[in-house]
Amino acid sequence: MSSRVYDTIIVGSGPAGLTAAIYAARANLKPLCIEGFSAGGLIPGGQLMFTTDVENFPGFPEKVRGSDLMQRFRDQAEHQGTTFVTADVTKLDLTSKPFKVWADEEEPYLAKTIILATGARANYLGLASEDKLKNRGVSACAVCDGALYRDKDVAVVGGGDTALEEATYLAGLCKTVTLIHRRDEFRASQAMQKRLLENPKVKVLYSHVVVDVLDPAKGEVTGLRVKHVKTGETNVINVDAMFVAIGHTPNTDLVKGQLELHENQYVKTKPGTTLTSVPGVFAAGDVQ
Repeated sequence: MSSRVYDTIIVGSGPAGLTAAIYAARANLKPLCIEGFSAGGLIPGGQLMFTTDVENFPGFPEKVRGSDLMQRFRDQAEHQGTTFVTADVTKLDLTSKPFKVWADEEEPYLAKTIILATGARANYLGLASEDKLKNRGVSACAVCDGALYRDKDVAVVGGGDTALEEATYLAGLCKTVTLIHRRDEFRASQAMQKRLLENPKVKVLYSHVVVDVLDPAKGEVTGLRVKHVKTGETNVINVDAMFVAIGHTPNTDLVKGQLELHENQYVKTKPGTTLTSVPGVFAAGDVQ
C-alpha cells in the first residue's frame, strides 16, 4: 500500500468535481482528482460533455460548447495544482481513516478526506428491445450520436429541458424529429418550449409512450411502436434512431451501505452543506 496520504481525493470530474479541485488546489491541499474513464464508469467532464451550447454560464456572451467549458475547468484545476488520474474508481472504503480509494489498481489511494462528485447517469425506458439496440440506434446522447443520423428521421423521448434541448439540437442535423412525451404538456422552461415548437422539422406526440423499439432482428432501429396513454391505441412511427432523455439516476453504488442515502439513492447531506453522514466525506453536485 502506498504510504502517501492525500489531503483530499475528488471522485468525479464534472462541474462540481472540478470546482472542488480548483478550490482545494488554491488552498494548497494538493488534491488528487480521479476523473473517470467512461468505459462503463464515470464520464470525464460529466454530463456537460453532452451539452451543445451553454448560454447561461457567466463570461460567455456568445455561448460556449459544454465540452469546451469542461476542458477549461480541467485546465484551470490542473494549472492550480490538481493531479489527475484518468481511471474509474472501483471501490471505496469509508469505514476508517485514512479513507481508501481503488482505481484500476491493486493498491488503493489514501486520503484524509473524500469529495464525492460522481454525478448521475441517464435513465432508459427499460424495454428489452431498447436494450438490444443500444448503440445501434438507441442513445441517450444526441451530441455523441446525432451526427450518425444526419438527414434521417429520429425520435426523442422525454418532456423536460434535456429532452427539448436534445430535440432542438437534432433538428439541426436530422430530416425530422418526433418528440414523444407521456403527458399532455411539457415540464421544460417556456423559453425552451417556444424555441422547439417554432421549428418546422419537429413534431410532438403528446400523451404517448414507447412500448417497443423496432427491429432487434435487423440489428438497427427501424421504428417505434407507441401507445396513447389515454385511449390505448398503438401505432408505429418510422425512425432511424431513438434518443432517450427521461432523467438520471445518481452514481452512488460505490457508497451504498457506507453513506446515508435518500430513498431515491441520492446522497443525504446536512441541509445547506455538503456534509454527509461520515465525517470527512463530502458530496458535491448532482450526486446529492
